[in-house]
Amino acid sequence: MSDTIGTDTPYTALGFYHKISQLRADTWNALKRDLGKLIHLKDDAQSRNLVKAVDIKLTRLEIIEDYHAFPSKEDFRHLWHLFNRQEYSLLEKVVKRLVRAMISESYRRRQVDLSETDADAEDLETLDALAQLRRGHPTSNSSSQPYFEVLIVDAMSLQEEEVVREAFHNLRRPEDKFVYDVVTVRSFEDALIAILVNPNIQACLIRYEFPYKSKYNLSALRNYLEGISEVELETKSEAERSILLSSMIREIRPEIDQFLVTSGDVEVTASRDIRHFNRIFYRETDYIEQHHTILRAIDNRFRTPFFDALREYSRKPTGVFHAMPISRGKSITRSHWAGQMIDFYGINIFLAETSATSGGLDSLLQPYGPIKKAQEYAARAFGSRQSFFVTNGTSTANKIVVQALVKPRDIVLVDRDCHKSHHYGMVLSGAHVAYLDSYPLNDYSMYGAVPLREIKKTLLEYKRSGQLDKVKMLLLTNCTFDGVVYNVRRVMEECLAIKPDLVFLWDEAWFAFATFNPTYRPRTAMHAARHLRDRYRSEEYAAEYAAWKEEFDQLDPDDDATWLDRPLMPDPETVRVRTYATHSTHKTLTSLRQGSMIHVYDQDYRQKVEAPFHEAYMTHTSTSPNYQILASLDVGRMQAEMEGFELVHSQVEAALSLREQLYTNPLLKKYFEVLKNSDLVPAEFRQSGVETYYDPNAGWNKMEEAWAQDEFVVDPTRITLSIGKTGIDGDAFKNDYLMNQYGIQINKTSRNTVLFMTNIGTTRGAIAYLLDVLIKLAKSFDRRWEESSRPERKIIEHQVKSLTHDLPPLPDFSRFHDAFRPHVEAGTPDGDIRRAYFLSYDEENTEYLRFDNGELQRAMVAGRDVVSASFVIPYPPGFPVLVPGQVISEEILYFLQALDVKEIHGYRPELGLIVFTEEALLATSEGAD
Repeated sequence: MSDTIGTDTPYTALGFYHKISQLRADTWNALKRDLGKLIHLKDDAQSRNLVKAVDIKLTRLEIIEDYHAFPSKEDFRHLWHLFNRQEYSLLEKVVKRLVRAMISESYRRRQVDLSETDADAEDLETLDALAQLRRGHPTSNSSSQPYFEVLIVDAMSLQEEEVVREAFHNLRRPEDKFVYDVVTVRSFEDALIAILVNPNIQACLIRYEFPYKSKYNLSALRNYLEGISEVELETKSEAERSILLSSMIREIRPEIDQFLVTSGDVEVTASRDIRHFNRIFYRETDYIEQHHTILRAIDNRFRTPFFDALREYSRKPTGVFHAMPISRGKSITRSHWAGQMIDFYGINIFLAETSATSGGLDSLLQPYGPIKKAQEYAARAFGSRQSFFVTNGTSTANKIVVQALVKPRDIVLVDRDCHKSHHYGMVLSGAHVAYLDSYPLNDYSMYGAVPLREIKKTLLEYKRSGQLDKVKMLLLTNCTFDGVVYNVRRVMEECLAIKPDLVFLWDEAWFAFATFNPTYRPRTAMHAARHLRDRYRSEEYAAEYAAWKEEFDQLDPDDDATWLDRPLMPDPETVRVRTYATHSTHKTLTSLRQGSMIHVYDQDYRQKVEAPFHEAYMTHTSTSPNYQILASLDVGRMQAEMEGFELVHSQVEAALSLREQLYTNPLLKKYFEVLKNSDLVPAEFRQSGVETYYDPNAGWNKMEEAWAQDEFVVDPTRITLSIGKTGIDGDAFKNDYLMNQYGIQINKTSRNTVLFMTNIGTTRGAIAYLLDVLIKLAKSFDRRWEESSRPERKIIEHQVKSLTHDLPPLPDFSRFHDAFRPHVEAGTPDGDIRRAYFLSYDEENTEYLRFDNGELQRAMVAGRDVVSASFVIPYPPGFPVLVPGQVISEEILYFLQALDVKEIHGYRPELGLIVFTEEALLATSEGAD
């Protein structure tokens, strides 16, 4: 069977699984339409064509549904039976019933019997629709059991499959917390395809007796099976094959609970490396034991310790002689005027509001009960060693990590265009900051990310100056606001080869969702840290390092090319993996606003960091944290573990659909250009050579290749649209057109771009609405041109030229003034940003200089180093163009002059820029340590 599974589909089907759920839904709907036409056709030629089309669609669907529990294999035999007997009218009714069951998801709540009469089916479907409405209602209290599917891998006959499926069906009990159905596959490849295309699979029973090869010739696995040959697998023992399959399932979908069923020597098997299995069963073990073990494992992920405790607390009758009149809703329920809060929010939010940390609840500052357990579950979900909840945003999370790890005068390497919280964190910690420049994207007035070569070069400067021991941390943003993603593993490995105890802080504020997708996950901090730790402990790495070191030692260590032009490897005897990540959980997963997390994978945490981390956490965390935010973090973690794979999968699908239309629609292309991989990542950082993930003929088939190889890649769920051809700047397009006219909210703009971000809540309907709005806007721009006079067209042309050609080059970080450079004699670039920041507190140390009247420029021409006394942050781009202690360069001044944005923090147009007086700089230089 070919990858395309027929020629009438725009998808590459399972060859690129990102769009498989859309393919599935669209094909079922197309089949329903074809059958509806077929039963009314009289023309034989047209009928024959439709019969052929139905045949193709049924064949395609049978392959997809082979990996799902509903419709079952028996259901499909029934469909083929009706088709082969040409009972098209009855087939159409059955297909309609199937489609309705899929849309309403009634198969999750009851067994759908295709032999039901029309009346029976319609009654049940009405009840299903009502249940669906209630479940979506804010006050719904649906008690339906959550549904999942169990994958069984075994080379069973059809009859054996039916026996096993029926056996598990018969074990269902009304009192069970969950309900599940069974999917059976017969090969190694089919098992991997199933977990990729079926997000309902939450547990897997692997038996010994199965071959390697799938009966389908599908390429969805080519990236996962790289380096594994069919011959090699076929020669492995049954136990080895099961263990290898288990490890691959773990790598692709680590949340799936796995169980091994063996007919061999179960005691010997238990002594093998079977760490990814929850439990081993002997084949003769009763099904009921397997049933209860599976339910218990699912329940372990489904639990929400703090949310459950808070709900239980809200049901207790209590007498409140504590702070907070609003606790238990008392000040609201007794009010004659404030009742609208209950009308709007409901009573539960107030019943759960309290200052108490006992009575079944817990303290965020020193957790011992449900909060502690909830954070342990978060660590499991995100692959960290420790995780901590933060209720006042990732800005605070960043400051906590920096304060815990960095002492005054420690040197920190920071990407200059990072979030402002990091810059302020440097002020608070007293760190000496060495700013790293990202590569500029001048055509779009935005920055990319910091090249690895730039990072290594800076570390070498400190090594050769004798200051490397003072370098404590590398702080980078992954992914950037615009979706540029680092090769995290490579950055860490090569930096550790120069400084083996370097601490990494990855700001993953916009990347929390990435943990739950197999393509994204390897580029996350926690996954990379765990991978590197395991790698450095292996015998294989020790041998690989020895060979590399022997070759490296023959080279000149004083030649930059020795370090910069080849991959570096750290010494496994000295390397320490010390990695931190901060997540804005509320930005990309389910959480109330300001719900964030800190994740830790630090081999030295217990020895060196635990105590200062606790103090930093106490410093920045409120003694009255919001319990609703904590509960939402707990629920958000549970949701991510249970259905994160499915939700992120749908998010990617939605984004790819939007991109596809923007790439191909002629009217949209006239005014809008969606930026591709090659637009946001220069060729030198794209080792794969992939320019775009999309090809009109081959579809979406390049993403995994780029993500596996390139130094930087672009997250396709973040769609940056170049709008320069409209003649409207980003800020006006955002507010005057998208928001005011159509109610579309976006977060970020540049002079000539707008950023659309999909998330796990984005629906196909939302994508359709956005496309409809963009088409309407494009038509309005056509009309504007057609109806404009010659002078008006000149104005439009000038605006377009200004936004597409007359763009100021983005300035690099200039330098810190020598008065704020503690290691000026060593020639290193770091600066004492804290000293500069607090020096500006004394008014006599500063003055204002205007650049709109040439005052500041004249000072620079006269030879004065003009030094900023504050942060200057234009929105956009939203990061400091100047920081305290930084010398103002001609490039920075030109950039500020060319900006046409209304919001620039740290700049007062009527006064100018606040800068240090020459006397203050001289006194600071003379008084430096």
